[in-house]
Amino acid sequence: MAKQKQPAQLLLGPVPPALIACGNGAQKNIITLAWVGVVNSEPPLLSAAVRPSRHSHGLIRDTGEFTVNLATAAQVEAVDGCGTLSGREIDKFARYGFTPVMGTLSHAPLIDECPISMECRVEQTLELGSHALFIGRVVATYVAPEILDDRGRIDFNRCRLLGFCNGRYLETLPLNLSLGYTLKRK
Repeated sequence: MAKQKQPAQLLLGPVPPALIACGNGAQKNIITLAWVGVVNSEPPLLSAAVRPSRHSHGLIRDTGEFTVNLATAAQVEAVDGCGTLSGREIDKFARYGFTPVMGTLSHAPLIDECPISMECRVEQTLELGSHALFIGRVVATYVAPEILDDRGRIDFNRCRLLGFCNGRYLETLPLNLSLGYTLKRK
């Protein structure tokens, strides 16, 4: 069957709908972003695309800090709310029962209830049109002990991270296959 040509679209997925936390001392906020990704391994860099009209954009721009917190499928209601309600009007930490915990950064809190959190310092900002792309260096990573295996590695079967694809949430289910498994079979 031949593929049908479609209008230009962004159809990468599933992706993590990450909870991005930021703050400036006087206020803190959480925004859900699906446009978060790995940029580089050494040094470890992540990107987060934020519309300039969003409350979090100014907080990240002014402080140069944000955290990336990965949510589980059980947290889908909070993830959706943090992506649709404005932090200018409500305290999303209080509304969704999230606990802000400070790590090594001065302004951006971690979300204690998320199994994986990464602290980032902004290295570069690209103004791209509809979004600003914040490129952040991961300065620290925090992992809940209950998702670690006996060797201290993350066991993704223990946390069931939330995914997002084409406007819909989904639960990720690991296949338990490691990179290069096809070569190991031979």
